[in-house]
Amino acid sequence: MSEEKQLLNLREKIDSIDADIQRLINERATCAQEVAAVKQAGGDTDALFYRPEREAQVLRRVMERNSGPLNSEEMARLFREIMSACLALEQPVKVAFLGPEGTFTQAAALKHFGHSAVSVPMSSIDEVFREVEAGAVNYGVVPVENSTEGVINHTLDNFMDSGLKICGEVELRIHHHLMVSETTRKDKISRIYSHAQSLAQCRKWLDSHYPNVERVAVNSNAEAARRIKSEWHSAAIAGDMAAELYELEKIAEKIEDQPDNSTRFLIIGTQEVPESGADKTSIMVAMRNQPGALHDLLEPFRTAGIDLTRVETRPSNTGAWNYVFFIDFMGHVDQPHIAEVMKQVGASASDLKILGSYPQAVL
Repeated sequence: MSEEKQLLNLREKIDSIDADIQRLINERATCAQEVAAVKQAGGDTDALFYRPEREAQVLRRVMERNSGPLNSEEMARLFREIMSACLALEQPVKVAFLGPEGTFTQAAALKHFGHSAVSVPMSSIDEVFREVEAGAVNYGVVPVENSTEGVINHTLDNFMDSGLKICGEVELRIHHHLMVSETTRKDKISRIYSHAQSLAQCRKWLDSHYPNVERVAVNSNAEAARRIKSEWHSAAIAGDMAAELYELEKIAEKIEDQPDNSTRFLIIGTQEVPESGADKTSIMVAMRNQPGALHDLLEPFRTAGIDLTRVETRPSNTGAWNYVFFIDFMGHVDQPHIAEVMKQVGASASDLKILGSYPQAVL
């Protein structure tokens, strides 16, 4: 068989497969509409259309049964977009994120909810919390820690006064690029804009390549990208979304000092999330100021064999030299052994606040 005939046969096979895929996606979308109709017929005005634990279970199964040649994460991303489009037929999800448009937080929101979600930029982490609390949006996305620069304290501080729950998490690999606009004179760059964390994450590269250039911290990488559109002597450090949004040229890619640089984001909302089968729990604990307080706090976790993934300390807003502990650990509060540990911690703490149990990041 000639090469031309082989290619023609393969293309006809691809066309047939595409038709099957399209038919099945529409069947799935019809099922999603029927789910919405059942929920609405029940008269429950507070019916939940987005179920974090259900989506996490679906994506895990997608990855488990994947046999290639597409890798499992790529396959799960494709299914995420299908799920996002189907959910939009039931009820579009409205998500606030730390803006402006083009930030890594928006990229995290789209990674978690898919591109059919309605993403709304906010100017501060405080505003993201307020929008969710007011019911203006369904969920919020806020950064909580970076693998290079550590925890984002402002996010933790907001939980002290908020009644919101953590409904999920997103882990995003962070790649920074040096970019310029069409008017930039590349040999005359005298100023580089970026967020303070991004400048810190690229410190060694900047010291080596642009040691004498002024580094200016701004509110976000997207703001840095926007600024250089009107400055001929400036460059910006930002990510792919900002480069596309502001039509900038990347003159140096992946300039972060740590190649595994990543940021963890939290999904905040008002709902408590049932078990998904692979969960994390976050709590906030205020301890009485006495000798051995930290030991007393952590001992029940050790005895029960619970894996602590993070322990952070923040000054309490109730008085000088009082501290609050933020703890992440593996498991869900509905599991009996976790519930027992929470009972023990609550007995020795001056205050215990369960911020939420939620599915571990899938992608």
